[in-house]
Amino acid sequence: MERYKNLSGKSNIYAYQIDDESIIILFNDGWFYSYSSMSAGFANVNQMKILANNGFGLNSFIMTKVKKLYERKWR
Repeated sequence: MERYKNLSGKSNIYAYQIDDESIIILFNDGWFYSYSSMSAGFANVNQMKILANNGFGLNSFIMTKVKKLYERKWR
């Protein structure tokens, strides 16, 4: 996993992992969430990948666009 840059200093995201069809997010509370093209949509997952690499806006995007569209959640 790659550490999220958190350029705003306000994000609850600790790290992420990008795959071809999905992104896995590790939040500061220890929960992992997997978002795939099948669960959240191709465009949303691609936007999440861009925001993750930029280090800004990913937490807000998740909370407003795809919060419950995860494929899997675990600790």
